[in-house]
Amino acid sequence: MTHPLPSSLLQERRAIRALTLPGLIRLVTEIDDNGPISHRRGSLLGAFGDLTRAQLRRAINTARDLGLVHADQQAPDRYRLTAAGEHLAEVYDTAARWARSHQFPSASSDFVTRVQHTFQLQGSEPTSAGSGHSAPQEALSEWLTAHPRVLHQEGACSFGAAEESGLAA
Repeated sequence: MTHPLPSSLLQERRAIRALTLPGLIRLVTEIDDNGPISHRRGSLLGAFGDLTRAQLRRAINTARDLGLVHADQQAPDRYRLTAAGEHLAEVYDTAARWARSHQFPSASSDFVTRVQHTFQLQGSEPTSAGSGHSAPQEALSEWLTAHPRVLHQEGACSFGAAEESGLAA
């Protein structure tokens, strides 16, 4: 007999699913690493040439919905990270560093895959009292606590379409 998961755990898993969309990870880290993205024609697609327009649009819409990116049509720097987005970029970096040092999921994994798999650990195994937390688990838990909007976002489970809902290749 299986028992239903507590709603808080379900909310956390939905939030993690949204936060691990490859396009979202790429968007947040690109802006964090290289600064705001201009509204000039081609700037956005140039920065993400391997993403389709639909994947990029989905990432931007998700980032806006979660309060991670500020998009201003009139400003020269159209897409900027909010404080929540900057903090999430730090969490992504923490997860990727931990994964790299543990060769997780493999020694040759890319940044996005490392972040996805590390976040998936958080969502797949509820931590019990007294269990050791890894740095990424603590960072993600702190981020989710500081930004409860993500946990309570109604559409968090539907942010990704089929091509983006799984782990990066």
